[in-house]
Amino acid sequence: MKRIGILSLQGDSASHRKCIEELKAEAVPVRYPDELQGVHGLILPGGESTTIGKLMKRHGLLSPLARKLEEGFPVFATCAGAVLLARRLAGDDLPRLAVMSVVVQRNAYGRQVDSFEADIVFSFLGPPPVRCVFIRAPIILESGKDVEILGSFEERPVLVRQGKLLAATFHPELTADTRIHRYFLERVVGG
Repeated sequence: MKRIGILSLQGDSASHRKCIEELKAEAVPVRYPDELQGVHGLILPGGESTTIGKLMKRHGLLSPLARKLEEGFPVFATCAGAVLLARRLAGDDLPRLAVMSVVVQRNAYGRQVDSFEADIVFSFLGPPPVRCVFIRAPIILESGKDVEILGSFEERPVLVRQGKLLAATFHPELTADTRIHRYFLERVVGG
């Protein structure tokens, strides 16, 4: 059975746990570096990226996790998690892992009241479309040559992959559709 760590410092780790358990894998909360031992991959949930970054630094997770990611440790980042993976941020700087070749703008669609949902077809998943929930979502402004764009909305990437790193600017855990989590388990962790 695959054991998937879920960063549990701030943000919605419970919804990710539910998705992972529905897919018959074990979900393990991760708050400290030693809790990364024995997990096959990690989910960085949405939440408040500045707070998560500061808590990761305080808990001693930033450097050890960045090293693991550089070595090919699988991670699935959603919303604020995608911000934490970004090599560069537009107009911001905050504690983060900075391992994915993307430039991200935080809260790019506006405030909480500007949050929205959209049905997006991801060709690698086939029909039906995935209901994507965007809550104070970031936008990926640029991506490196080694970043594969798996899906877009309004001509902007919303799901990208770079080797063992998978990042979504939306919240797939907030719907009953577990196909993107399944992709992470089967193709990123297991691939």
